[in-house]
Amino acid sequence: MIELKSAGELDAMRLAGKVVATALRAVAAGAAVGTSLRELDEIAAGVLADAGARSSFLHYQPGGAPSPFPAVLCTSVNDAVVHGIPNGYRLRDGDLLSIDFGAEVDGWHGDAATSFVVGTADQRDLDLIAVTERALAAGIDAARPGNRLGDIGHAIGGIGRAAGYGLLADHGGHGIGRAMHEPPSVPNEGVAGKGLRLRPGMVLAIEPMLVAGGGDSYRPAEDGWTLCTFDGSRAAHAEHTVAVTSDGPRVLTTE
Repeated sequence: MIELKSAGELDAMRLAGKVVATALRAVAAGAAVGTSLRELDEIAAGVLADAGARSSFLHYQPGGAPSPFPAVLCTSVNDAVVHGIPNGYRLRDGDLLSIDFGAEVDGWHGDAATSFVVGTADQRDLDLIAVTERALAAGIDAARPGNRLGDIGHAIGGIGRAAGYGLLADHGGHGIGRAMHEPPSVPNEGVAGKGLRLRPGMVLAIEPMLVAGGGDSYRPAEDGWTLCTFDGSRAAHAEHTVAVTSDGPRVLTTE
């Protein structure tokens, strides 16, 4: 069942969204050459502690996952698309890093992600990130009452495919609220005018995941969580938690 949130409940979710935005900004500021992924996780954990919030990710174990997720932050480097576990890897000049973070405040969740280059950037990586962010913006703009889920997927997929990028197979966004993952699934490709009709009060985590090599296939890493591009090409991930309202899309994961 899809739960429609009231205006007051959206305001409550906004508090979680602010914590998410603050953490992503702090992690990005700390992501320098030589910094370990584990140190970035510690930065994110500190933001949670300061806000009196809880992690949406730590100990999370959906069906099919080999073990509970062991961190508060996902850190995906270069060919890792999503769900990367923070470890002792130290960032190198030119790494493309995607960070994904979720926070819970008073029983409500927020979830967002961003990608950037550490140190010296290759223009191809900057282009990939820019298109991913543009696809996210288009998906958000389609999250309006009367539109359908297919309109969001059509907006995201159209931009990604036109640029020659792949879209991570079998992965997309999701509903969010009292749980981090709620119905409905939000596809990153779709047919305009098809699918579930969007209604005010629906809250969606919209998250394009684009692959530079143009393919959609992926392989799981040995840790059982990280998903890597099958062809070894780089990937980018961008995400916001977005409320469907009668006044248009409301992004909840900004500062």
